[in-house]
Amino acid sequence: MRDSFVRRWAVSAALMVAASCLASHAAAEDTPTCPADGKLKVFVLAGQSNMVGFGQVFGEPGTMEWYVRKYPDKYGHLVDESGKPRVRNDVWVVNISYPDKPKMGWLTVGFGASEEHIGPEYGFGWAVGDYFEDPVLIIKCAWGGRSLYHNFRPPSSADYPTPQKDGDMGFQYYETIRQYREITGNLKKYFPDYDGRGFELVGFGWHQGWNDRINAQAVDAYESNLVHLINDLRRDLGVADLPFVIANTGMGGWDIPPTASYKQRVEKLMEVQLAVADPEKHPEFAGTVAGVETRDFQRSTDESPSRQEYHWNRNWETYYLIGRAMGQAMIGLLEK
Repeated sequence: MRDSFVRRWAVSAALMVAASCLASHAAAEDTPTCPADGKLKVFVLAGQSNMVGFGQVFGEPGTMEWYVRKYPDKYGHLVDESGKPRVRNDVWVVNISYPDKPKMGWLTVGFGASEEHIGPEYGFGWAVGDYFEDPVLIIKCAWGGRSLYHNFRPPSSADYPTPQKDGDMGFQYYETIRQYREITGNLKKYFPDYDGRGFELVGFGWHQGWNDRINAQAVDAYESNLVHLINDLRRDLGVADLPFVIANTGMGGWDIPPTASYKQRVEKLMEVQLAVADPEKHPEFAGTVAGVETRDFQRSTDESPSRQEYHWNRNWETYYLIGRAMGQAMIGLLEK
């Protein structure tokens, strides 16, 4: 962590902590909790680079540092008395998507693209960590530049040989299953504090789509492929009605220019992603699949550290809110 991260916030630390206490008190009154049953609660979060996560922690504007300083009443609870990002000791994260860069530890910043980034796991982990009295394990399976149409292609949607290497059709689908089995089959290795009392796969989160939305054929096939993905994952992960949350690919927000050549294509993708969670359009998923509209979380380049639209302009709040909304949607499914 950068020393300036602490120094620049030290003066306002007391205010942040006070705001945190008030926010925590309000949350305790309004947020349901799930009593402990002794089992480790496991979630899988999968997708491409926006699940990897590019929400910047340092600098300004639009970083965690900037948002905590500007809105201590909203985000002060995420840092401790000295101004450092809090580390939760009840939510553990494991990411072995890239074998040469394994990452695991208690939830804090730094589980995104680098130690200076977050992905949706951050807000998601805070939401489900507050909900469960049992410890939580988040397994991240995320790779940049991968499509559902090819890389995550579910096996029931196309006839293709078992993938052998990255780049083969379906490789990321098979890797997600393999990594889940590897981690849960060796929990003491990947989660040293695991107490051996068993685990439960509770839900699956999906935030992916940029590499599909740039391809009209992939957009046309997306809804069908996503339905196959949910069904195949439930079969291969062994949970028939596994709760599934879809955060749509809302980059660009609600104000994509009418003259943009890609407008119709990308907005169609956003809508079909949410359609899969619509019980009127897909009654087979009623009560077990939820959608998150992410266009509300788009932030302008003026209030963001980057102009990378495909990475949500690297805005920290955007990634935090996407993750939190996914966590809240997951809790909503579990409460039904």
